[in-house]
Amino acid sequence: MSDKTQQLKAFERLLIIMDELREQCPWDKKQTLQSLRHLTIEEVYELGDAILDNDLDEVKKELGDVLLHIVFYSKIGSETKAFDIADVCHSICDKLIERHPHIYGNVTVSDEEEVKRNWEQLKLKEGKKSVLEGVPKSLPAMVKANRIQDKVAGVGFDWEQPYQVLAKVVEELGELEDEVNAGDMDKIENEFGDVLFSMINFARFLKIDPESALERTNKKFIKRFQYLEQKSKDLDKSLSEMTLAEMDVFWEEAKKM
Repeated sequence: MSDKTQQLKAFERLLIIMDELREQCPWDKKQTLQSLRHLTIEEVYELGDAILDNDLDEVKKELGDVLLHIVFYSKIGSETKAFDIADVCHSICDKLIERHPHIYGNVTVSDEEEVKRNWEQLKLKEGKKSVLEGVPKSLPAMVKANRIQDKVAGVGFDWEQPYQVLAKVVEELGELEDEVNAGDMDKIENEFGDVLFSMINFARFLKIDPESALERTNKKFIKRFQYLEQKSKDLDKSLSEMTLAEMDVFWEEAKKM
């Protein structure tokens, strides 16, 4: 049996189980597109955590959870004759073929940047009024900023060199400092947002995902702080009883670890 045949049989098994659960399980029978939405978001974040941790076994499990949700939505859609899993698969297949004319047509591209520019131009030809229409409103602000910048860059609205973006970051930091000195909170918030937006743009030029970079720092900080907490317990002290100098000793130890 070929790998492709085994994969199709595994997918068929999942579809059969989904049918059975939808018919027989009280919880599964009650679910709607709306009731599953927040659970799907949670599953995607769990997948993101597993990827950041480079835990491939956990990535496999979380991908299964996400796939289950796709099958679940498709099952619900089929019950109202709106769409089924075949429609979902054909929809993405058709889109991929249409948006890759350099593979399925006679278009020639020189690099991945040209592929991205063509992708955005094709979407406009499909009837979209703005390249930013595809940015979900409910995305977290940092992820949204990254997607906005990526999309406008796809139609040529971009800096040419990383040093130009870094200069913009420095400029925005100066403007923030001016407003901090002036003390107008509304203007401080505006300038702080501009600094973050510029930093996210700089990350894109450095080929760094800012969300992943910040989450790695979050994880690093949590690990070091928990080491500090454990050391304070070993000394039978609460953190509030320790001086900053004492805490700094253990913080440096944690960094070396």
